[in-house]
Amino acid sequence: MKMIIARVLFLYFLCFIISLVNGLSNTDDTLMKALRDSLTLPKDHDWSGSDPCQWKGIQCDGASNRVTAIQIGKSNISGTLPPDLTNLTSLTKFEVMNNDLTGKIPNLSGLKSLETVYVHDNNFESIDAVFFTGLSSLRHVSLDNNNFGSWEIPLSLKDVTSLSDFSAVNCNLSGKIPDFLGGDTFPSLTSLHLSNNFLFGELPMSFVGSPLQSLLVNGQMGNEKLNGSITVLQNMTALTEVSLQGNRFSGPIPDFSGLVSLKTFNVRENQLTGNVPGSFTELQSLAVVNLTNNLLQGAIPIFKAKNVLVDVKQGTNSFCLDSPGTPCDPRVNTLLSIVEAFGYPVRFAQSWKGNDPCSNGWVGITCAGGNIIVINFKNMGLTGTISPRFADLASLQVINLSENSLNGTIPQELTKLSNLKTLDVSSNQLCGKVPEFNPNLVITNGNADIGKDCPRPGSGSGSSSEDSGKKAFSNAGKIVGSVIGIVLALLLIGFVVFFLVKRKKQYNKMHPQQQSSDQDALKITIENLCAGGSESGNDAHVGEAGNIVISIHVLRDATDNFNEKNILGRGGFGIVYKGELHDGTKIAVKRMESSVISGKGLDEFKSEIAVLTRVRHRNLVILHGYCLEGNERLLVYQYMPQGTLSSHIFHWQQEGLKPLEWTRRLIIALDVARGVEYLHTLAHQSFIHRDLKPSNILLGDDMHAKVADFGLVRLAPEGTQSIETKIAGTFGYLAPEYAVTGRVTTKVDVYSFGVILMELLTGRKALDDKRSEEEVHLATWFRRMFINRDSFSKAIDKTIEVNEETLGSINKVAELASHCGAREPQQRPDMSHVVNVLASLVEQWKPAEGSRDSEDIYGIDYETPLSQVVGRWRELEGRGNASLNSSFFGASIPSRPPELDNTFNSGQGR
Repeated sequence: MKMIIARVLFLYFLCFIISLVNGLSNTDDTLMKALRDSLTLPKDHDWSGSDPCQWKGIQCDGASNRVTAIQIGKSNISGTLPPDLTNLTSLTKFEVMNNDLTGKIPNLSGLKSLETVYVHDNNFESIDAVFFTGLSSLRHVSLDNNNFGSWEIPLSLKDVTSLSDFSAVNCNLSGKIPDFLGGDTFPSLTSLHLSNNFLFGELPMSFVGSPLQSLLVNGQMGNEKLNGSITVLQNMTALTEVSLQGNRFSGPIPDFSGLVSLKTFNVRENQLTGNVPGSFTELQSLAVVNLTNNLLQGAIPIFKAKNVLVDVKQGTNSFCLDSPGTPCDPRVNTLLSIVEAFGYPVRFAQSWKGNDPCSNGWVGITCAGGNIIVINFKNMGLTGTISPRFADLASLQVINLSENSLNGTIPQELTKLSNLKTLDVSSNQLCGKVPEFNPNLVITNGNADIGKDCPRPGSGSGSSSEDSGKKAFSNAGKIVGSVIGIVLALLLIGFVVFFLVKRKKQYNKMHPQQQSSDQDALKITIENLCAGGSESGNDAHVGEAGNIVISIHVLRDATDNFNEKNILGRGGFGIVYKGELHDGTKIAVKRMESSVISGKGLDEFKSEIAVLTRVRHRNLVILHGYCLEGNERLLVYQYMPQGTLSSHIFHWQQEGLKPLEWTRRLIIALDVARGVEYLHTLAHQSFIHRDLKPSNILLGDDMHAKVADFGLVRLAPEGTQSIETKIAGTFGYLAPEYAVTGRVTTKVDVYSFGVILMELLTGRKALDDKRSEEEVHLATWFRRMFINRDSFSKAIDKTIEVNEETLGSINKVAELASHCGAREPQQRPDMSHVVNVLASLVEQWKPAEGSRDSEDIYGIDYETPLSQVVGRWRELEGRGNASLNSSFFGASIPSRPPELDNTFNSGQGR
């Protein structure tokens, strides 16, 4: 009898488990159908069946029928994601990358089985601060290239202790890199990519001992940028790849002898100082090194590793001589040893140029007969200690180190300076016994601890012991807590079934397709707009990638019904009009010609939107919004008041402009080069512009340049491969291989840029049929003139003032133009090299320009997308200060936090 009862109970229990599993599976079915209804799927994704486990890109567990993977990346899917995906409790992979998804990334917290989250290259607008809570199995995260509002790495990430790689590139990440990203919290984290954001502050010391192999934090775009020392890298011995390019790191390159696996090291465009250490140059593992545009000192280094691509020309650093490996003057070496104790301050690196410290310009140094007799470093903000290497300068008569923050002792070695008459170390933080100098030679007042014993290194150990005690107590607490946690877990198991059944009933009461109104507003794409026009009676609403879809009525009003007097220019596919909103905001409106609103013209229109919603850089023109109503196709850009570069080179007299000075031409060339470099190498995907020319380069009030007109852009192939396209662009700027075969690589843009440099140098057009047959084609004529240096001076634009100061840079730019315009693509440099060369030339002049973020709270920042401008106006209106009625643009425009506006006011890009 007992046996029968036991079997019956077992069968009841088995049935209950089966019904529970079926209930959970049904919950998954409901969630997946809600996901399907929120997406616009391509034809090859047939999700019409009733079983989600049979849908393309969906995987399920065979036993439980639970959804374990959603893998629909690179599928041309648009729409939004439902908020309740966190109930897919068996989910291990969530991959929706490279689509056109908008809105908010749903909260996935609590999914303990989730291992992969790939949401990069979409148009998501936000991510919850609690997103990572409870994701204890998560290993792979990529959030790159999304249009998030300003956000910081959330504390919830600390829960993801199994994290292996974390990538948040180009997604408006701000704040400091948090301390918890070190190896103590993430013992398996090998890849951290945070490039092209708005991060600032120093690299956290918690990185010491981290297992990181790849650290990419290059190209921060705020005013502050990442800064401070890079010393922490010397204790990250697993590193193979480091990119710190385009920040404000300073101080010396540390001892890298422990980084035996380091292959790539890019610190271009920082403020690193000091000698390049032998522990770095002797690394055999190195393959790529870029040290350009810093303030590195001493001799130009020679690396032992083979095939190192390193550009360390004197013009881009503060090396003493031009030839690699040639030792500096002994006086230079001694001075560098002295300031090494101060951390190689930037001020010295900026002024100590060349190999003769007695030449004019070496700050703090006075000589007589080639001997250094005075070192005056008074009130220079110095920290660190006094180096005994002062004693190597036997001719010294005066050393003035007063009014700094130096610590430690006065070195005994300084008593050997027989010619020393004054040693002023007053107003510092020195300690210890003063060595015996001649009477009245040393001035020490203002050092409270002078004559007293210096504190021992590591003093304050009591507090350290106290901390250790607290840590031990904490560990004991953790053990007790773990035991209690296990007991509680066992007690809670009995409640789990009840909770899940109740949750299922509650969920089934909800409408499976329920969406919030703001998600509906964001579910607008180019495709359905083309099919149905504007879906709203509002004058503007948020569309793809957060850009505003603007009513034709607003644009007609802004351009005075597209009045001819407002025409800024004409292109192959339309006319560009100047416009002004009723509050004074100026815009540029590109209107497609009615004859090209389909086919090739429409492709260009879509291409321009697609590219400009994926890239953002201060030297690329910003797309504010667009309009698609009836047969109208319009793009709305930031207004560039100084017009095109072509006007300033070729038509300056007719338009009443002043000819461009040489320094301004250099700055414009660098701006363009940086924009194209970003397209080629710094964006998450590599793009080829295909139509670089002066009429597609726009100038702002500050005369800085932005690259425009992205209708012919193509995605670049990986590596050195080329892709075949229909020939497009402008004759005179087309690379020979492109014009003949139609095949393109990024080198076709390099060729076009070379022609632009030739135009900047000569003032001549790429093609000018008014000239003789030998001079019609600028590139051919320029090569011929450049070979004959005697006649080259005649080729320079007559409006450029050629003198001893400018001639050197003119010749370097001419050489660069010749390389860029080489007939064979493999002979042309990459745009990164072009930027290096031009940046080093611009550095010689460094114009004193006003801050680019000086607008007050009511000012107009033309680099901010209209959605953010409107958000700011609406916020101000709430305080009674704005003059714009928010209903003018429609209620569906979400406001953005002020901190995001501030980040964009500071300018984008490197």
